[in-house]
Amino acid sequence: MSGGHVSVLLAEAVEALALKPDGVYLDATFGRGGHSREILARLGQTGRLVSLDRDPMAISAGQDIDDPRLSLVHAWFGDMGQVLDELGIAQVDGVLLDLGVSSPQLDDGNRGFSFRFDAPLDMRMDTTRGETAAEWLARADQREIEEVLRDYGEERFAHAIAKALVAARIEGGITSTGQLAALVEKAVRTREPGQHPATRSFQALRIFINRELEELSLSLPQAMKRLKPGGRLVVISFHSLEDRIVKHFLRDEARPPQPPKGVPVRAADLPPPRLRLVGKPVHAGDAELKANPRARSAVMRVGEKL
Repeated sequence: MSGGHVSVLLAEAVEALALKPDGVYLDATFGRGGHSREILARLGQTGRLVSLDRDPMAISAGQDIDDPRLSLVHAWFGDMGQVLDELGIAQVDGVLLDLGVSSPQLDDGNRGFSFRFDAPLDMRMDTTRGETAAEWLARADQREIEEVLRDYGEERFAHAIAKALVAARIEGGITSTGQLAALVEKAVRTREPGQHPATRSFQALRIFINRELEELSLSLPQAMKRLKPGGRLVVISFHSLEDRIVKHFLRDEARPPQPPKGVPVRAADLPPPRLRLVGKPVHAGDAELKANPRARSAVMRVGEKL
């Protein structure tokens, strides 16, 4: 825990990495450093940890870790291969990905991730590059907005919301989280009990603005390539779209490569799979859920390179 952020499945994730004291590890999503600090606590003096984060504030929060074994780099996790090359690291003993938005990002009203605060509609995890959510909403057409809300938020009222957001541009546009939440609330006719009408729209825009699913799809093959035989890939997801990508990737890597259709090959002659699945998907236990309700949607999957 650091800066009010509780790392979800902290002990379980670090255990799943099966740390070697002299190993080299990659924490591709530093956040507030909970997992990284625990890895460092268990590494030997010759071990090494590379930690990445796209959020400049996360990198700033990590500056208090004075440890020569740690390389903390401002980078997107989809660029992990390039970062490792620049550090002269060919392969690692484990890769950890803790996906989604962190508590400090949600709880800092100025970041624009949450409808709990009326703030500029930014939503970028990396505030040094890319369009804000407000800038994108100002130029996207109704069809594009509808597709993002439907595909990334699984929002069944995507059409009505997109129509309302485009109409609002005539009156000066949408520049704050409060405006966006109010417009969505007006457009959504009904919602699940206990869920704010704008929840799915905010999630969809955040995922889209930060290219979260694209980054995940880019990073998983890189992680496999960089792992040493016996190295572990540990991924913690927080919603079904992420988890589906992770589950399918691990499942496919755990199957023998398939020959072209129609080519007769005996099962015994197929090349071995590149990965084995380690255990079943892991969810937060009752004690963690009581202490940190945001852990309720977390699922951790683990694979080991063969």
